[in-house]
Amino acid sequence: MILLTGTQRDRLLANDRQRDVDHIPVVKFFNPFGAGVWLATELDEGGDIMFGLADIGCPELGSWSLEELRLIRLPFGMGIERDLLFTGDFPISVWAETARETGSIRAAEHALYRAGAAFARTSADTESRGS
Repeated sequence: MILLTGTQRDRLLANDRQRDVDHIPVVKFFNPFGAGVWLATELDEGGDIMFGLADIGCPELGSWSLEELRLIRLPFGMGIERDLLFTGDFPISVWAETARETGSIRAAEHALYRAGAAFARTSADTESRGS
């Protein structure tokens, strides 16, 4: 699997040039067999060092090597994958705080999108009452 599309790479590089911004994650990588989720917000000029939220047992903000992710070999000849449906939607600080509170990025994802869906339903109800 291609871990980064050209568009994702361009966005990550652009984010790296904008320091002190609470970026929305551009891409999510995951281990399809167990622990390991990475949300990337930035990619350095060299094209290897990424920054974002990593969770290999404990979610934390930091940097990692894209090449090292590429080289991970899992059972059945598989490797780390890119979540094709991931949209980010929230700044990395929200992801980090929620992951710390819930214990993992995967639990944070469920909590954030459940809260977002509840907010959307409440907003729709409020709008229809106002009509």
